[in-house]
Order: sequence, then C-alpha cells, then structure tokens
Amino acid sequence: MIDQALSPLLLGLIAALANVAGGVILVSRRHWNDLVLRYFVALGAGFMLATTLVHMLPVAVRDAERGPLLILAGYFLVHFFEHTVAPHFHFGEETHAHAMETPSAPWTALVGLSVHAFFDGLSIASGLAVSRSLGLLVFLAILLHKLPEGFTVASIALASGHGRAGALRSSLVLAAATLMGALSLVDPSWVGLALPLSTGVTLYVAASDLIPEVNSIRGVRMAAAVFAGVALSLLGGRLFDLVGLR
Repeated sequence: MIDQALSPLLLGLIAALANVAGGVILVSRRHWNDLVLRYFVALGAGFMLATTLVHMLPVAVRDAERGPLLILAGYFLVHFFEHTVAPHFHFGEETHAHAMETPSAPWTALVGLSVHAFFDGLSIASGLAVSRSLGLLVFLAILLHKLPEGFTVASIALASGHGRAGALRSSLVLAAATLMGALSLVDPSWVGLALPLSTGVTLYVAASDLIPEVNSIRGVRMAAAVFAGVALSLLGGRLFDLVGLR
C-alpha cells in the first residue's frame, strides 16, 4: 500500500497540481501579502538545502568518479538557462513590467522554469528509485517551492499582458513539465545518472534561487523560517528511519 502511495506518478502529480494551485491563487486573489509568499519560500529553501546536502549528496557521490561531475553539470545546467534563456527571473510576483515588454520575455521565462520543473519531477523519481524515505523527503522539498513556482510563472504571464487565461496556461505548462520529469526515469539503472544531475539542480535552486530571495528581506523571522525548514528536513529523515521507511 505504501509502495503504491509513494509512486513517481502519484507524487509527481501532486507536485504538478501545486504548480497549478500557485497559478490559481494568483489569478483568483484580490489581495495578497507578498510577505506570506516569502516565508513560504524561506521554509522551502531551508528544507530543500538540507535535503540536498544531507540526504541526496551522499548517495549521489557514491560513484566517486562521475558523481561529482554530474552534480556540477546539473548545477550549471540551470545556471546556463537562467543566465541566457531567462535572465530576468526571480521567485515571487513579477513587478517589473518593463522587463516583460519584449515578446520573447514571458516565453523564455517559461522555458527556464520548465527546466526547473522537469528536474523537480526527475528528482522525485530518482529519489524514490534509491529509497522510499529519500524519495519522500525530496518530494516534500520540491512540494514546498511548487506553489511559489506556479505563482511566479503566472505572475510573469500577467505582467507581460497575457491575462488570467495565459497565467493559468503557464502554470499548466509547468505542471506538465513536472509530471514528465517524474515519469522519465523508466529504467531504474538510470538512477546513477539522474540522481547526481538532480542533486546539482536542486542545489542550485535552493542555494542560488531561493536563498537569495530570502536574503532580500532582513530580519530574525525570515532567518527562523529557513532554519525551521532545515530542522524539518533533518527531523523528517530521522522519523522515517525510526518508522522503518527505507
């Protein structure tokens, strides 16, 4: 029963629906406190960073020769897309309408975020291929930033003049990319390639995307939210060990 519940299809679908939920929240809201989103990003940043470094990294470097190189490749893959395809990107509501004036801007942002989303799904699938506990921890780390991710892409669509329908379509594209990533690991033998790549990608998202967004707001509460995310990841891993989820 647990094995069926912890399937790449189901967990990938839940993560994908969180993308859609982020878009729905944006287009249906009347008022939104951006600080709430920032706290959500902070919690997710801490959880994802701890999950990547404590739980994913030790498994990803078991192949001492190519593991670290694949992690590096995953990290710079996202770096490349964000600094060439989608240079004006940040998590949160898009308030720089002038940056979205060029016709290609919203599409390049969507491509960049779709790369994120695909590897989100692949991270879940590769984690599950190693163990149920790792897969569940990775899923939770991914899930915490899926809502802000859907919110972000919908906000970019609105800022570029595509309206609410365009905002929802953008969040659906992200959802599809997430699900495709979760279903792409068709051969378990590929996990030796997929997990290190996914580790590099999630490390970039946590350390180079989410943490800088959190650092833009100073204060003890924001730092506490990050540390709370770290603590939840560490406690979650310990709890899964205690209940025998492996």
